[in-house]
Amino acid sequence: MTPAPLVDGFGRVVKDLRISVTDRCNFRCTYCMPEEGMQWLARDQVLTFEEIERIARVAVERWGVESIRLTGGEPLVRAHLPVLVAKLAALGVDLALTTNGTSLGLLAGELRRAGLKRINISLDSLRPDRFVALTRRDALDQVLDGIDAALAAGFDPVKVNVVMIRGVNDDEAVEFATFGRDRGVQPRFIEFMPLDADGAWTLDQVVPAAEIVAAIGAVYPIEAVSHGPEPAARYRYLDGGGEFGVIASVTEPFCGNCDRVRITAEGTFQNCLFAVDEVDLRAVLRGGGSDDDLATAMSGEVARKWAGHSIGKVTFVKPPRSMSQIGG
Repeated sequence: MTPAPLVDGFGRVVKDLRISVTDRCNFRCTYCMPEEGMQWLARDQVLTFEEIERIARVAVERWGVESIRLTGGEPLVRAHLPVLVAKLAALGVDLALTTNGTSLGLLAGELRRAGLKRINISLDSLRPDRFVALTRRDALDQVLDGIDAALAAGFDPVKVNVVMIRGVNDDEAVEFATFGRDRGVQPRFIEFMPLDADGAWTLDQVVPAAEIVAAIGAVYPIEAVSHGPEPAARYRYLDGGGEFGVIASVTEPFCGNCDRVRITAEGTFQNCLFAVDEVDLRAVLRGGGSDDDLATAMSGEVARKWAGHSIGKVTFVKPPRSMSQIGG
């Protein structure tokens, strides 16, 4: 039987499930975490692999969800992650993962063999001193080794997520473009969003996607690539040197095409990255709830999905969780 689509009140069909497998991270990025660090969840508060697989199975079987992305915190700090990857790969979805890359040198091959199809590596500076200032860890070489390990394992494309921040790394757009061309990876430039732990975000810190495209295009001739509902606008180099993408979450929001929902590490279900409300799926799972109960909880929250996040407008409400607590 063909699954019935899960549709919100604005006619948007949910196809993409983002799952945070842990709130823990081995970085303390300046825009993700406060200087003093985070208070992590106790182990028994985090969803088990079996609980994650059950939620994912309901989403796939009931509504035909097509893609699942594993996030964190940093997902590779979760012990035995390839076991979860194998469970989710068996559902037949497009299975991806976003990581800071520090452990990929050890795990890339095993993740690939377990069924992981795609990988994004977060890297916000190619300059060692700036990398340390951003992450509070001297691990740039490990991340670069992780990128090489992902390529060697056969992941294609390997995407590199770059959050651009005015006055911090906005002068590195062309450097990342060159890096992508030389290394055979695809940079994804992401506008800085108000999900920082300290709540210090301001609109003037946002580097517009159009500015990034113009800077790269002035050095390497490019052309736009037509694409579907994915958030990244893509550009290819006219000389065949690959491509890059820009995600204009702030200046050109794509809320009208959003097909994503999210589950945090402790099992709360969110209908938007900027949701201020959520529903507790862990309580359903551990309270003896049926698959029907899970489906009802999720579909009810999707029905409450709002039209858009309203960043930069007086109507914007900052969510209570930072990016490190939600997942990408």
